[in-house]
Amino acid sequence: MEMLAVTIIRYLASGCTFTDLHYSYRLGISTISNIVKRVCECIWSVLQAECIPKPTKENWQIIASKFENRANFPHCIGSVDGKHIRIINPLGSMYFNYKGYSSIVLMAVADSDYRFTYVDIGAYGKDCDSNIFKESLLWISIKN
Repeated sequence: MEMLAVTIIRYLASGCTFTDLHYSYRLGISTISNIVKRVCECIWSVLQAECIPKPTKENWQIIASKFENRANFPHCIGSVDGKHIRIINPLGSMYFNYKGYSSIVLMAVADSDYRFTYVDIGAYGKDCDSNIFKESLLWISIKN
């Protein structure tokens, strides 16, 4: 239960750092890091199929018809954008972005109901959205 408290209540909900959690729970920083990683992986494995299901041809057609009806935008299967997530710079310049800090990129696609239909997390900060999209599993599946 303490693992859930550390991960969900303190880390994800409040944004506390691992150092803050180290003092609050009297656990080592590397232990907290492992706890957060394991709990997030478990949450993802359980909720991924429900929250971001694997798209099918029928799903794409429904999304495209909603975009056409709501926004008069035919043949659109989603809105895509990338967001830089600031990180402490690891060794190397691959993470250094044009904004002047180190980051990884979260790229997501949303449907006309503002629900995520695809996410790609962890691209280098130096990469632009179009290159990240061209390297994504979504683009590969669209091409195929």
